[in-house]
Amino acid sequence: MNYVSTRNNKNELHFKDVFIKGLADDGGLFVPKNVKSLNSEDLDKLRNLSYNDLACEILNLFCSDFINKKDLKTIITKSYSTFREKEVVKISNLGSIKLLELYHGPTLAFKDIAMQFIGNLYDYYLSKNNDFLNVIVATSGDTGAAAIDAIKGKNNMNIFVLHPNNKISKVQRKLMTTGNEKNVFNIAIDGNFDDCQNLVKAMFSDLEFSKSIKMTGVNSINWARIIAQAVYYFYTCFKLNSSKPISFSVPTGNFGDVFAGYLAKKMGLPIDKLIVATNQNDILHRAISKGEYRSKKVEQTISPSMDIQLASNFERLIYYINNSNSEITAEIMKKIKENVYQIDKINLESIQKDFVSGSCNENETLDIIKKYYEKNNVILDPHTAVGVGVANKLSLNDCVVLSTAHPCKFPDATENAIKKYENLPKELEHVLNKDENFEVLKNDIEVVKNFVKSKI
Repeated sequence: MNYVSTRNNKNELHFKDVFIKGLADDGGLFVPKNVKSLNSEDLDKLRNLSYNDLACEILNLFCSDFINKKDLKTIITKSYSTFREKEVVKISNLGSIKLLELYHGPTLAFKDIAMQFIGNLYDYYLSKNNDFLNVIVATSGDTGAAAIDAIKGKNNMNIFVLHPNNKISKVQRKLMTTGNEKNVFNIAIDGNFDDCQNLVKAMFSDLEFSKSIKMTGVNSINWARIIAQAVYYFYTCFKLNSSKPISFSVPTGNFGDVFAGYLAKKMGLPIDKLIVATNQNDILHRAISKGEYRSKKVEQTISPSMDIQLASNFERLIYYINNSNSEITAEIMKKIKENVYQIDKINLESIQKDFVSGSCNENETLDIIKKYYEKNNVILDPHTAVGVGVANKLSLNDCVVLSTAHPCKFPDATENAIKKYENLPKELEHVLNKDENFEVLKNDIEVVKNFVKSKI
């Protein structure tokens, strides 16, 4: 399978280039030149597979020119061997809707599912190529911990994680900053997540800098993240075996997780609607419901992983709804940078064939946590609560909510809602009392680049 940039689809690349580069030199995101379409017979062959075997079949469609199937299966098995659920994810009932629990990995968030795979895929590449890489990643809370757990202690790799200072939960931060591995560097940026993300993109765009340090990224802009996350949409549809297409409500900040569902649907999986569920940082809800893709000031909320105003992966959707026209996509991205983009009527109607959206404010999110604890004796993390709340507002049948994080990561939110919080699993309790190690840096590209260079 060949890949192109959303901003220049004339140059074709292989999976290795896409995986290692992360972001295209022109600032665009990588997408397949052609998405593999599965017919009903193809889907039937996948229907009864275990999660690991299903992951092997789906991922092999995208990276067979990089890794043989036997080695791919070994990597997948290793990646998910530490998960608390044998089948990696778990489907549970929540009254009229179902929860897809994605937080059974080592750092208690859905990011582990892709990140463990990516960490071991890097190992595979480096062992074959005798190379060295520096991973630089921005996090709104969960990506950083998942990336560190996947990469810490590995040979021939460093990881630098940028998080917004004092704008993620204490547990989220401690899961990142309490390790002692020499290849891990945590950076707290005086700003919000969008500032962290812009710094990473600026480093990628500085080709002299990024190539000199052999920079790569594991944010959701990395195509390997998207394909690894698409697997659990297939798994859920097959397990539920519904006679009708299923809708998925996805708590969404950077649009990566819900785009993985869109990819699965483009491949032929019978998905009805993809529900984009946002908190009061609702740029994606405004875009999908009204066509208004203009950022406002980021508000700090109890669901910090969604405190984002510019969703990077939305660029991939823009590319597809414009008939894979990279020139139009590049022009639109200029408008987005200038904060003047309005989605036209034809494109908006195209988006709304697959997507619907909604948002929940702080009080609504707390009320949802309280309601479902009293009704179902289950504690929802605030991001999952947003997904549940938006699903209820839209009243779609056969709906699955992606439960993206363990509630123990957000004790302040659950304490506020129900005067109770979940404890961390025993194997992670030690982080609460350990010293932290991170640097606080200004939101300044030169300051960050100099710090990175000083540690390599």
